[in-house]
Parts: sequence; structure tokens; C-alpha cells
Amino acid sequence: MSQERRAREGLWPWLAVGLIVLAVGLLRWHLLGVSLERDEGEYAYGGQLLLQGVPPYALLYSMKLPGMYAAYALCLALFGQTPTGIHLGLLLVNAADVVMLFILGRQLASPRVGIVAAAVFALLSMGEPVQGVFANAEQFVLLPALAGTALLWAGLESRRGGLVLLSGLLLGLGFVVKQHGALFALWAGVFVLIDWRLRGDTLAQGGRMLAWLILGGLLPYLATCLLLWRAGVLANFWFWTVEYARAYASELPLSEAWLNLKIQGLEVVLASPLLWLAVAAGLPFGLVGPLSRRRRIFVLGFVLCSFLAVCPGFFFRPHYFLLFLPAAALLAGLAFDALGRAVAVRVSEPAGWGLCLMILLFCLGVTLYRQRQFLVLDTPAQASVESYWPNPFNESPAIADYIRAHSRPTDTIAILGSEPQICFYAHRRSATGYIYMYPLMENHPFALTMQQRLIAEVERARPEYLLFVRVPTSWLQGPRSHTLIYDWFVDYKKRYHRVGLVEIFEEGASRISWRPDPPALGDGAGPKPGRLDDQVPWPPETPYWVEVLRRNDYKSGEKSR
Repeated sequence: MSQERRAREGLWPWLAVGLIVLAVGLLRWHLLGVSLERDEGEYAYGGQLLLQGVPPYALLYSMKLPGMYAAYALCLALFGQTPTGIHLGLLLVNAADVVMLFILGRQLASPRVGIVAAAVFALLSMGEPVQGVFANAEQFVLLPALAGTALLWAGLESRRGGLVLLSGLLLGLGFVVKQHGALFALWAGVFVLIDWRLRGDTLAQGGRMLAWLILGGLLPYLATCLLLWRAGVLANFWFWTVEYARAYASELPLSEAWLNLKIQGLEVVLASPLLWLAVAAGLPFGLVGPLSRRRRIFVLGFVLCSFLAVCPGFFFRPHYFLLFLPAAALLAGLAFDALGRAVAVRVSEPAGWGLCLMILLFCLGVTLYRQRQFLVLDTPAQASVESYWPNPFNESPAIADYIRAHSRPTDTIAILGSEPQICFYAHRRSATGYIYMYPLMENHPFALTMQQRLIAEVERARPEYLLFVRVPTSWLQGPRSHTLIYDWFVDYKKRYHRVGLVEIFEEGASRISWRPDPPALGDGAGPKPGRLDDQVPWPPETPYWVEVLRRNDYKSGEKSR
């Protein structure tokens, strides 16, 4: 084969991947401005604090590991502190995921497998069933996990310890973004041991590769602990990411696991049935296909660890399934590759791969058509409503704009609800580190203490604004939840008066009412909380609403400066 032909054959797969990335960008572009949901709000607020020099777990309490705040801080610094900037960062990360999956598929099987896997993953990972247009942590776990997995294979193939060390570093970074990333690192360690046995290497050779991997994997977490210790928040970090996280993950009994998996898993599969049929067809080829035994073990182990990464806590939340999509896409790639080979043997190679391409495009087209409302027709506001109604995500910027226009930069907000995105939009700090009400409502030994500490932090901070979110999904109260915080709020809100009401109606309609600005300073008209409250419609005409309250002793006419 001539050098020119080899160059052409090496170029076309990259051109195909480039077209996939371009298509992804075009499909995602019109939804870049979609409103932040609450997890995105947490990460954005945490990234905003980082850019201000405030370490995680000082003014924000969460069981999430801090790598996600660092990733958001980078997006905010590069693309601006807006939803569009955050989702532009997601677009680039997802494009990099697509490229890394192609590289992994090419390494393990062939360029065609890599291309099919990249195309299947690209479409599935933006779908509504996995909340793919929102910048959840799983999207950011996948990039170091896929890059680390590809480098692990390359390092073991070439027996280069430096590549295995770098693989461990990347897999460790995936864990620092979110705990679920540990499953990819665990599989890497298991495969190094399996590979040692399969190759018949000496104990020293296998031990050296494993040592490089473990060293690389531990470094990101150890560096994180050191940085947080120097920042004085290591104790908080340990409590939230280890002690509370352990209690949270053990909250659901094993008996509920299958029901949760069935409900959410069916939604994911039924949205793209033809592609998931290809995934199922690829499993036998992973077991007994043309790949070598060593490659089959690697692929199937990757599939297993990817599925297990979805399982912690047995919650099976929609965005957890993102972690399984690269493995599923690889299986689909093996299925299409087997089809192309089978037809090529009976007819011709161009006919085989042409048929394979047409079937792939048909499956992708059907999936896109079935989700056309969300992926093509919806506006950003409609996409948010379709995914998260009745949560007040579209309404949060308006609430934040009002607070920002009627407060100083040093004023704080207390939000009784799980809406940290309001703090991010308003560029105002929360009066308490408890930015979510979920931990306070859950059935674990820390819940009542958390409520008591939230109350103490709010009373000590005396926030300028107090928000109460009357949306069930902002609390997730259960039959055994403590209600101390509600009893306290009834009395504490007497120190505040109502300045705004956000009412959320069916199909995304909402009504926002603000009281008129108070009289200017010096006119002798001080605030009269009862009269001012009456200027805002009450009671709400919907069961879903957000009440905005301002402290009674504010200075009339005060504006931001």
C-alpha cells in the first residue's frame, strides 16, 4: 500500500469524527442559553466563590467533590458568568468526549467501531432522558475517565509506565469531579492485574504497572486534601464528602433498586429504541466476536464498570446514565462493525460498509425525530420546563435581578429551598452554607442538627433577603422528615416583609409580582411592613410559588452601589 493511500485511509476517520462534532455543536447551539437547574446552580455558585478566593465547604456545604467547582470556575473565567458560558463549556467537553471515545474504539477494535461509537454517544448524550443539555457532573467525569482509559490501554500495550501513571492521574481527576468516577479507576486496577496474568509477565513487571496506576490515581485526591487543609476546610470536606455521603448513599434499601432502575432505564431506552437495540446486539460480539480475548475482557469490563457507576445509592437519576453511554456506544459500534463485515464477505466491502452506514444514519435519524421537540423545536425556556417543571429555574434570573438591583454586593440571601442558582445569578452570597434543603429532610442522624445549624447561621448573618420556595422538589420532604425549620420560619419571617411573589402555573407560565420601590430617603415615609405586604398579591393562585421577603429594618430607597 502506498504511503499516499495509507495517509488517506488514516484521514477519513478523523474527517468523520469532525463532522460528528460539528453536528453536535449545531444541535446544541440553540439551547446554550437554557436556564441553570439547581445542580448547575450549585456548581456555578461554587465556581463563582472559587474565583473570589473562597474555598469549597467554607460557605457552601455539599457532598460533591470539589473538582466540579474547579471545572465550572474555569468555564466561568473563559466564557463568562452566564448560563450560555457554562453550556458553551459543556459543548466543548462533550465534543472532547466524542473524540476520546473514537480514539478508544479505534484502539480496541477499528476506526469504524470508533466512528459508530462516537456518533451514537454524541446523540444519546444530548437527549432529554439523560438531561444531556445541562452541565451535570457526569459530563465532566467522562472526559478524564475516557482519556484515562485510552491511555491505560496504550500504556499496557507499549509497556510504558509513564502512560500508565498519566492514566491514573486522569482517572483520579475523574473521581475528584464526582465519586462515581471511582468505578473507572477501580476497573483500571483490576484490568492491570488481569493483563499481568494474561501476558504471563513477572511479578515485578505487573507490580510496577499497578504501582504507577495507583500512584497516579491517588495524587489528585491527596493534592485536593492538602489544598483544603491549607484553606482550613478539611474537616467540613471530610464530613460532607465521606460521612454524610455514606449516609446518603445508604438511605434507599436494595429492594427499591430494581424499581428505580426499571422506571428510569425504560425512559432512556424507549427514547432511542433502535440505538439501544444495536447496543444489545453488540453484547454477543463483545463476548465471542473477532476481538482477541484480552480486548474482549477490556471491553466487557469497561461495560460492567460503566453500569456500576450508575448504581451508587440506587437512585438511578437521569443524568447518572450518562456514565454508561460510552460503553453502550462501544457495543453499538461492535454490532454495526459485525454487520458490515458479514455483508462485505457475501457481496463486497464497499457494499457492506455502505449498508452499515445507511442503517446507522437511519437509526440516528429516527432517534433525532423522536426527540425533535426537545432537541430542535424547543426554545431554551421550553426545554427547561419540559425537563424540570414546576421548578423555578426560568424564573430565577428575574428574582436575582431584583435582589441585585435592590441590595449591596455585601448583602446576603437566605433561601429556604434548594435554589443556589439564585445566588449565582444575583452575585450575592448565601447567608448559610446549607444551599440545599435535601440533607435537612432526609432520614439520617445528621438531619436535625443540620436544621439547627442552618437556623443559627441565618440568624447570625441577618440576611437582607429571605426566600421561601414552595415547590416540593426543592425540599423532597418525607414522612419522617424533621419540621423544626418550618416552625422556626413561621416566627422568623415576622422580621421581614413581602416584596415579591413568583407564581408558577401549568405549562411553564408564571407571574412575577414586585411591590413598588419604597419612597426616597428623607421624605419621612418609613417602611410599613403590613401595608407593603399588601402591595403584593396574596395568597398565591397556584400551589407552586416563591416568596421573596426583605428585612424590616432596611433603609428605605437603598440601591446597589
